[in-house]
Amino acid sequence: MAFRLFVPILAGATLRERLTACIGATIGIALTGAISGLAMGSGPHVAMLVAPMGASAVLLFAVPSSPLAQPWSIIGGNTISALVGVTVAHFVHNPVIASGLAVALAIAAMSFTRSLHPPGGAAALTAVLGGPAVISAGFLFPFVPVALNSIILVTLGFLFHKLSRRSYPHVHQPVANSHGTADRPPAERVGFRPEDVDAALAALDETFDIDRDDIERLLRQVELQAMVRSQRRLLCQDIMSRDVISVPENAGAEEARKQLLDHNIRTLPVVDAEARLVGAVGLRELTRATDSVKDVMSKAGTASPNTPAMSLLPVLTDGRSHAVVIVDAGRHILGLITQTDLLAAAARVQTADRPLLKAVA
Repeated sequence: MAFRLFVPILAGATLRERLTACIGATIGIALTGAISGLAMGSGPHVAMLVAPMGASAVLLFAVPSSPLAQPWSIIGGNTISALVGVTVAHFVHNPVIASGLAVALAIAAMSFTRSLHPPGGAAALTAVLGGPAVISAGFLFPFVPVALNSIILVTLGFLFHKLSRRSYPHVHQPVANSHGTADRPPAERVGFRPEDVDAALAALDETFDIDRDDIERLLRQVELQAMVRSQRRLLCQDIMSRDVISVPENAGAEEARKQLLDHNIRTLPVVDAEARLVGAVGLRELTRATDSVKDVMSKAGTASPNTPAMSLLPVLTDGRSHAVVIVDAGRHILGLITQTDLLAAAARVQTADRPLLKAVA
């Protein structure tokens, strides 16, 4: 039980993620100090790099998807809090009272400006107890070096995350209805609703370090994984069509259109000279074709034969994709699963499970 106190509590944290965070923090803090030093000069009375930047770097590089680590939270939270601290220090000369009041008012100010950032509390405290360098800077301290440090750190964080292929700033991308109507996307019409998430958060009466939309996205993924696990015995190779109609990438638009209409299909895989899958076309893409299908083909959804069939649900219910191509390691076509194939398989599984449920009852 004692060792459970040392178990990381951040969901999804891996060794690779933590090593990436360490590298990012090293680069971020070192360059922030170096650039600030070039801009401001150096000396005993120059606050080149303020301590709260270390805490900001932890959030920026270790948990970049946290609402507390977004650009406005870092820049606004640190700057506003430092300004609150300098103001409190100017009017309240008792350091004990000023310290508590500065942190409390900083939390309030960050909350009202939607820039809550834990290191902001340290920025407010630094403004009160920072010593000669902070005193000499006066009301300039929140802007130089605090705001300057924060802007440089966020810029470096943005570049680092871009190079390491991580999403930053973290922006929730809602799933839109591809048909341009007011209906919710098909995958979101069953199961829980957004108001259920709001009700659950209200019932728990706690604050979580995760965006409310990310909670909904996580729960939908949990639902999908639970369904895939329960139906893991049904694999793509069990339900896929094996006689797949395809078209060469240099085929003309009219030839592809004829194949689609003659075989009454909505998706036509496109293959190269070695019969490897390179894309897919449908009637929608062919309306833009002027020469070969290669010019208008879209990316094809793919899966392996041993993939659980139900894991294809997100692709086949996105409102755009009508089929998933089953390929081997060399991207040679082995089969194809359409929306109809998956629906029929789901219906068979449902029917097969009913007698068992009745027997248990």
